[in-house]
Amino acid sequence: MDTIGQPEATEYAPYYERYVALVRGGDILKTLEEQAEAVRRSLHALPEARAAFRYAPGKWSVREVIGHWTDGERVLAYRTLAFARGEKAALPAFDENEYARTSGHDSIPLAGLVEEFSAVRSATLLLLRHLPPQTWNRVGVANGKPVSVRALAFIMAGHVAHHVAMLHDRYVVAPGR
Repeated sequence: MDTIGQPEATEYAPYYERYVALVRGGDILKTLEEQAEAVRRSLHALPEARAAFRYAPGKWSVREVIGHWTDGERVLAYRTLAFARGEKAALPAFDENEYARTSGHDSIPLAGLVEEFSAVRSATLLLLRHLPPQTWNRVGVANGKPVSVRALAFIMAGHVAHHVAMLHDRYVVAPGR
């Protein structure tokens, strides 16, 4: 496969620049794969007792953060599939706080959440690797804004990178190397 290339700022809503900016250059498929391995290593070393930690009242626990990025990846992967296949209908936003509130992630053992993220990321990678080259620049509408298939791949990686940094900075979870 040819290099997919960095998405242009016109391929996603300005809100997503904070994620895309975390993933500059290189091979996005390799980045997604390496990121999943780093996440597994980092979270494997985290004691189960630490998974319920919240850095402030009302903030998500470590488990909820992991569940959130898994839910987010599912939503973004569905958007990727839909737009790559030529979906013309606009796709809705998702309310991450409502998803977290109703998820039950805090009752799932940390190892189970890591396994779930790994499975979702593996499925995402298979989807992306099997996309025909011409689909990477296709654009659809999600949350009322246009977004390209390739931007969605970068947003996925950047979203997880953002939350991994938060886990490191606010939850004192060591980054995977």
